[in-house]
Amino acid sequence: MGDTPSDGNGTAPAGGPVLNYWHGGLSEVPDEVWRHPRLEALLLPDNALTAVPARIGTLTALHTLDLGHNRLRAVPAELGDLPALSRFLYLHDNRLTELPASLGRLTRLGYLNVGENRLTSLPDSFGTLTGLVELRAQHNRLTHLPDTIGALGALRELWLRGNRLTSLPDDVRHLTSLREIELRENAFTAVPEALRGLPLLRRVDLRGNRVRHLPHWLGELPSLEKLDLRWNDTHVDGGLLRTLAGKGCVVLH
Repeated sequence: MGDTPSDGNGTAPAGGPVLNYWHGGLSEVPDEVWRHPRLEALLLPDNALTAVPARIGTLTALHTLDLGHNRLRAVPAELGDLPALSRFLYLHDNRLTELPASLGRLTRLGYLNVGENRLTSLPDSFGTLTGLVELRAQHNRLTHLPDTIGALGALRELWLRGNRLTSLPDDVRHLTSLREIELRENAFTAVPEALRGLPLLRRVDLRGNRVRHLPHWLGELPSLEKLDLRWNDTHVDGGLLRTLAGKGCVVLH
């Protein structure tokens, strides 16, 4: 067990009991974990875990759980039994093909990373993750998002790079807190209409898609600062480009 707890990105969660097994060569969750029922942060990234026992649901004081960079093919439904899980849940860089609907019970969760897996869809129950500020689902096999994602009123960042998306649900228009959306390396042929009118949207990344034309309403987005269209074959209308430049928006193409 290491000395300095990490959240999977090199920083330590503040306060409370922490068990940190980062890069410990583990193939299963250590027995020591279950001797700390009031544990607040459990860090198990960069190991060789293939399963997490259902007993994880007994750690009801956890605010942070890091299971990233392992070999998990599934996670137990009991993850939804963690009412205090409010800061971070890392499930990225595993071999997950689906997620349990019970994750929708984590209504206080602020950050969720399910990137670098083999997911073809996200559960409809994600619409109840109303505390979520950042959702990362990059480098999966997603062909669509659930319509319920429009209920995530606190969401500020949505990372969807490297999937198989061609459109976004209409209900994305309800994400009025959204600041950044990364749609790089998908299969979009147009800028998603669902982004129209989002009041706080600052950054749209559409690199490496198939976008040919830009809609006029991009010039109406009040907060847009950066539109990245590199590695598309996009015709950019000069008038729209001047409108965006006049608003201080950088367009890369």
